[in-house]
Amino acid sequence: MAGVCDRGPDFLSPTEDQVLGPALGTAVALNCTAWVVFEPHCPQPSIQWLKDGLPLGNGSHYSLHEDSPWDKANLSEVLVSSVLGVNLTGAEDYGVFTCSIQNVSSSSFTLWRAGPAGHVAAVLASLLVLLALLLGTLLYVKCRLNVLLCYQDAYGEVEMNDGKLYDAYVSYTDCPEDHKFVNFILKPQLERRRGHKLFLDDRDLLPRGEPSADLLVNLSRCRRLIVVLSDAFLSRAWCNHSFREGLCRLLELTRRPIFITFESQRRAPAHPALRLLRQHRHLVTLLLWRPGSVTPSSDFWKELHLALPRKVQYRPVEGDPQTHLQDDKDPMLVVRGRVREGRALRPELDPDPEGDLGVRGPVFGEPSVPSHASGVSLGEGRGSEVDISDLGSRNYSARTDFYCLVSEDDV
Repeated sequence: MAGVCDRGPDFLSPTEDQVLGPALGTAVALNCTAWVVFEPHCPQPSIQWLKDGLPLGNGSHYSLHEDSPWDKANLSEVLVSSVLGVNLTGAEDYGVFTCSIQNVSSSSFTLWRAGPAGHVAAVLASLLVLLALLLGTLLYVKCRLNVLLCYQDAYGEVEMNDGKLYDAYVSYTDCPEDHKFVNFILKPQLERRRGHKLFLDDRDLLPRGEPSADLLVNLSRCRRLIVVLSDAFLSRAWCNHSFREGLCRLLELTRRPIFITFESQRRAPAHPALRLLRQHRHLVTLLLWRPGSVTPSSDFWKELHLALPRKVQYRPVEGDPQTHLQDDKDPMLVVRGRVREGRALRPELDPDPEGDLGVRGPVFGEPSVPSHASGVSLGEGRGSEVDISDLGSRNYSARTDFYCLVSEDDV
């Protein structure tokens, strides 16, 4: 029967060792409840509390409440329960509290202090997240335009075969300041560095009356419209009274016009035209010229390049496509004689690189004329001869350009 008395209790609370983290200054109740085997010859079941392995003494920080044993119907087991209240007033009140029943079995509660270290870790994590967000925002602000430019150069819309002759129509006043800005800053940057083709016009873009036929034709030949809104431009009378009507016409004639404003206009009282443009930013591209915008790497040029059509670079092709593929030495493409076999054509000898079917590349040559050449003489008393004996067998039905069988010296 001694073995029955030594059988371990069945803990109802806690079912397993628990770890708790109450805050300092609070009170916590530790409930220990178990079924214990009880026989008449077995000792009376009791619960003993230990702290860090030592018996818990009486103190103002602890309160103990024990319920009387409750028997089962078969009187073979009794329910014992004890509740230990702990007032956490200092760091010494934390530890491992063990609930032991007759030294047979025990279950423990571990109280650890959620001290400042936990708050420090949370604060550090929050600071790291905030720092990452700030770094991402900074990278977005600094590199956004570069990323957009790379994307446009690689995957942007290619505006070709649309019948347009110019990439942009630039409208400005004829005052010296606007003339210098357009011809010495805007045009070199766009034409020489980016390869755009501009149409410059120093006349009124849209005065009070209806747009002229020349203006409509010129705008239809350009893919974009750039308006230099200088102080001289805004001083025009129609800008104060008819700018809204002019803007409506521009939006009908061209897609998303580009307006260039200046830093000095931000300090002056807001012009009605500028207020109107700021209200319609979703319909126009509004750029601001600052003193530091003159550098090619400034945000002004990047935003302007994004607003202009994408430029596509082509490899130069030597000669006319028809004659180049057929290995044909067309005499109509030779100015002063024949082209020797195996001699490279020099591009600087081409007076009009865009004249030959619109293909940029070397077309003309300037080789020496063999003494045994025979053919038709180009001018009296001249030694240059061209062999045109096989002109009848050549196929020129696919050509859309025209050539003249005379040299420059005969003109």
